[in-house]
Amino acid sequence: MIKLVSATGLLLLARVAAADVCQVTIEATDQMRYDEQTLPVGSDCSEVEVTLRNTGKLPASAMGHDWVLTKTSDVSSVAAAGMSAGAANNYQKPGDKRIIASTKIIGGGESDTVRFSLGLLDPHESYSYFCSAPGHVSIMKGRFVYKPSSAASVAKNEPT
Repeated sequence: MIKLVSATGLLLLARVAAADVCQVTIEATDQMRYDEQTLPVGSDCSEVEVTLRNTGKLPASAMGHDWVLTKTSDVSSVAAAGMSAGAANNYQKPGDKRIIASTKIIGGGESDTVRFSLGLLDPHESYSYFCSAPGHVSIMKGRFVYKPSSAASVAKNEPT
């Protein structure tokens, strides 16, 4: 009887722990667009798993996309540094501490997933995501809003 209760308790704890990981999917197209301009994440999440799906047809070399998360104030400088890093580095400067999370550049029909802790984010900051492929950041960007139940953090995350 004790073994049964212990096993049930462990399963319940595992289920609660898994609920702390929130999963978000965002799609990118050959028309250089994300399907979402705002990604809200609930205050009950401790980690986020973002899956980027490229719904286009073109290969990564012609119309590749990625998903990069930074402070809103860092978007332009991170994108510029990525241009210098080149395609071999997914247009992301290696070791750039301003990048909180990112996927690799993917082509049509492909997907990539990144998982990160919300503990990396400051609730008093504004965060944005963008595509770091050359020329894409001007229209492929959005805001990442976490703890949407907090009016202060939603208000701080103004559109980019």
